[in-house]
This record gives sequence, structure tokens and C-alpha cells, in this order.
Amino acid sequence: MTYMAHYIPKPEIDRLLSQAGEARVPLFAAACRINCLYMIQKAGSGHLGTSFSSMDILSRLYLEELGEDDIAFSSKGHDAPAIYTVLIALGRLDFDLIHQLRRLDGLPGHPDVRTPHIATNTGSLGMGISKARGMAMARRLDGRPGRVYVLMGDGELQEGQVYESLQPTANHGFTNITAIIDHNKIQSDTWVKDVSDLGDLEAKFSAFGWVVERCDGNDDKALSAALASLAGRRAAPQVLIADTVKGKGVSFMEDFDAEATNGQYAYHSGALSPEKCAAAFAELDAALAKLCAGAGIGRVGYETVEIGAPGAGRPVQKLMSAYAEAIKELGAEREDMVVLNADLALDCGLIPFRSEFPERFVECGIAEMDMVSMAGGLALSGKLPVVHSFACFLSTRAGEQYFNNATEHTKIVYAGTLAGLLPSGPGHSHQSVRDIALFGNVPGLTAFEPSCEEEVRLGLRWAVSENAGSTYLRLVIVPCEIGYRLPEGYTLTPGRGCVLREGGDVVIFAYGPVMLQQVWLAAERLAERGIAAKVVNLPWLNTVDAAWLKDVVAGAKRIVTVDDHRVRGGQGELVAATVARLGLGAPVVNLGVEGIPCCGQTAEVLQRHGLDAASLADKIGGPA
Repeated sequence: MTYMAHYIPKPEIDRLLSQAGEARVPLFAAACRINCLYMIQKAGSGHLGTSFSSMDILSRLYLEELGEDDIAFSSKGHDAPAIYTVLIALGRLDFDLIHQLRRLDGLPGHPDVRTPHIATNTGSLGMGISKARGMAMARRLDGRPGRVYVLMGDGELQEGQVYESLQPTANHGFTNITAIIDHNKIQSDTWVKDVSDLGDLEAKFSAFGWVVERCDGNDDKALSAALASLAGRRAAPQVLIADTVKGKGVSFMEDFDAEATNGQYAYHSGALSPEKCAAAFAELDAALAKLCAGAGIGRVGYETVEIGAPGAGRPVQKLMSAYAEAIKELGAEREDMVVLNADLALDCGLIPFRSEFPERFVECGIAEMDMVSMAGGLALSGKLPVVHSFACFLSTRAGEQYFNNATEHTKIVYAGTLAGLLPSGPGHSHQSVRDIALFGNVPGLTAFEPSCEEEVRLGLRWAVSENAGSTYLRLVIVPCEIGYRLPEGYTLTPGRGCVLREGGDVVIFAYGPVMLQQVWLAAERLAERGIAAKVVNLPWLNTVDAAWLKDVVAGAKRIVTVDDHRVRGGQGELVAATVARLGLGAPVVNLGVEGIPCCGQTAEVLQRHGLDAASLADKIGGPA
């Protein structure tokens, strides 16, 4: 299935800018929204809502406000498509990159300094003002001029680092910093006020010693006036609270009725359906045509591209759907269970639990450290907390907090979703390939990654009802095709896995649906070369039963481990160390992610890291 998408070529954008006169910022923003829609549809994913809400701000900054020595960057990073669209339209990035969002060696899903005119890596929230203060400090030390503009999200203001950064920025007189809040009032899941109300933002920033201005952030005249007002009051760092509309420019994206949508804003991330893309383009095109007519400019010409839409495909394993069912079922059995979430209820499979047990569901917002310490308090008070966030944030931001909980010898279940190399489109800020090393070293905690829907149900039940200590459940969020099946009557025994395919030449250990599937396919390729590979699913990430391992690898000529994680600190090192300690003698090769994980489409990223089936077969058995 395919459909048509449209973008405005560079000569047409140049024509608009040259003829627009006083209307050039609104015209430019309207044109960039159309190209931003195209980029995200072409990529198949991205953040439309926040890109559209911030487009007017970015257009004013880059067209009218930034001087030669100034820097502007987004702290939230979700608006990367909007930033790229503006830079491409202005000729600061090659125009062909409009087709390369979230592609290997193209434009990453979140800002990265390897892209020209990107000042800092973002995507992990809350770091912006601290980064800006470092940049301003360097200018002060070097005697260099220049201002630093930081664009932030309102949901991002729930992160504690924001408030750590405000006071020293004012105390040390960094008057060349201007923060702009894209205050669209909707975060990942729902209304900010319903997650963690920000209260009186003007009073809060003023109390920290900042100069504050507020305006309609989607009205260019209001933006211009507000920035001019701040320019005349630079005795302290400044903040502009820009009231915007998430999804600005497309009526169905602007119109959010939380009650009608079970509390979920539908356009935070992801591409639109072909039908909705056509409807969105029609509205954006009409708005641009109206602006052109008002400025006495002829209508723009478009380029049209055919885009493939997802088809029905073959059946896949949906681990998060299985998790959603399982945690709801366990919630009915365990009245002591309290579920905590960091603004990711949909992605973490928590909507059914929240609907069924609202009094035992806690929305903590984008505040991972607070959430994990709250879980510690619940555990000390006799409850069973089950904590949720993306693995990349849960394992890193709250590291001190979950270690503190471990020292109290309580029981907590941590569920980290979006784990591993995939999806690779969001880029390295969201690719969790360090979490096994981090959670795996917590005393009294067992780390586990299920390989299929059945193992999700088994693993969660084991964590909740059987494990006396804490558990880290590492969950892949992408639907996965798998060719293997768990053995009949399979049960969980800590440290022991199961053989999925027999073979006497090489034993390959893996876990999770992404790498196990690639290993399974690699084993088929190896069989064609006369190499019999035994494929072993070992879901226990930081513990292995030595007696079981000795039996599984008995007689093996070689042992290979494949991690959906960095090699250092992954499961493979544990297997290799156990083999060495047992004195088994068989050589062990550890494979996994090396370096910083790449951004791009699934197939190209797996291949770049040498973790696709063909690459694995060549590494294990030599080239065909």
C-alpha cells in the first residue's frame, strides 16, 4: 500500500522569503510545517505535535533574532524535525536531507552534534539550561560575545535538573541566556496539569531571579514584541513563556479531548495514517495559500513523493500487549500492588491497569528520580511497587535511587521498556544499551528479558509472586516476528534458559525477541554451510546457573554470545566468565553493540552493528 506526500522544494521557499515582506516569518513557518509533515511521514516516525507547536518560535529565532555569534538549541529534542526543517529551508543543511530523517547517516531522531548547526545532543530531558550555562561560561572566559537561546518543553519542567540549573544561572549573572518555554500544555501522554501541574510559572522563574515575559507563542507579532521586551531587560537571565498549541496548524491535532481518548494525546509521536496525512496536508496547504494571497504571492508548487504505508504483514509478537494483559491480571490478584509511571502509560502497557485500578496507579510525570524514591517509600510501607519508564531513563537517571532502595532490602519491580538497540529511529538518547550493566550490578536484584509474549507473562508473574527480591524486567517495545518457540512445558528457573535449536558445532546464547530472532535466522544460514548451531535462550541477564551452563555447552567447540546491549557489561561477559571459571576450555566470542548505537531504520542499523542474521552467520561461521 502506498500514498502520496508533498513537500515544498528549495526554490519555492526562497521565492516565498524574497516576496513575503513583513509576513515572511508566518509564511516561512507555514511552509516549514508542510515540509516537516513530509519528513515525518517519509521516516515513518517522529514527533509531530511538538514540532508544530514550536515551529513559529523556531522560525522567528532563525529568521530574525539570532546574530552571528548566537547559539540556539532545543533542550527537549523532540522537535528535531522542526529544527531540521528550518535549517534545510534556510540552506544550512543539504536539502536532500529532507528525505533522510531517522535514516542511517541521515538526520537522527533527536539532535546530535554530528549534524551541522546542532549545538548539543538532546533527547534526555532537563539538561538544557545547564548546557547553556556551560556555553555562556566559556564565552565569559574567552571574552567572546554571543547569546544562548534554549527552547524547552513544559513537560520537561517536571525534571529536577531544571530547577537545579535555574538558581546558579541567575546567581552567577549569566544574562546572555534566554530560555523559551514551548508551553503547549500537553506532554507525552496527556495534559501537563493532569500529570504534575506546573502552577504559576511566572512566579517560579521570578523567584529564582529570572526576568520573565509571556506571550502567544504561535503569534509572530506577539513573539517579536515579547523578545524585544526581554532584550531591554537583560540584567538577569530571561525566560519567555510561549503559550502554544500542540499540533498547531492541524485542527484534529490541536483538538485534544482527554475524556474521549482515554487520557491519551494521539499525536505526540509517530507518523499519521495516509488518510490523516492527506487531511493534515489539506489544512496546512489552505493556511499557506491564505497567507500567500494576503501577501500578494502566487501559490507555491509542490514536489510529490510516493510513500509506502505499513501493510498487514505476518503475525508478530507484541510483548507490550502481553505485558498490559498480565499486569492487569496480577493487579486483580495483588491488592498491595501499586503501579508507578513516568508519563509513558501507553508505551509501557499501563492503560488497562489504570482503567481498572485508578486508585493504585500513580502518574509521576517526567521525574524518574522522584518516582523511584516514592517506590522506595511504598515498599518500606508494605506495598509492592511496579515502576515504569523507558529503560534508557529508568536505568540511568534513577541509578542512585534504585541503589538506595536496594540497601533497604525491600522488594520493587522495575519495568524498563524501549530496551535495546531497537527501535533505532529515536537515536542514541533513547536506545538503551547500558541498562544491563547498570541494573545488573544492583545487590539483590535479578534482571530478566523475555523473548516472547509467553515469557512476558511468565517473567512478570515470577517477579511479582515468586521472587523474594527486586526484579528488573527489560522489555522490547517493537512488535517482532519470531521463528522460534519455547519448549512445551517451559517454566522459569533462575539462571537457566532453554535450548531452541540443537546443534553440535557451536553454541549461541541470546535473549529477547530482537537478537534471538537474528540468531535463529543466522543458525539457518549456518546450517546451509554445514555448521550445526545450538541456539539457547537465556533470559536471565545477570545470573547464570553454572551446572546448567556446563551441561548446555558440553562438547561445544565454540561458544558465542549475542547481546542486545553493549558488549561491555552485557550478559555475554557473565557467560564467558562462568565458562572460564568452570575451566571448560571452549573459546567464547562476545558479540553485541560496539560504540554509540546508530540511528536509522531497523535493517540498516542491525547491519551497521553487525547484528543482523547475515552478519552474525559470517562472524560465527566465516563468509559463505
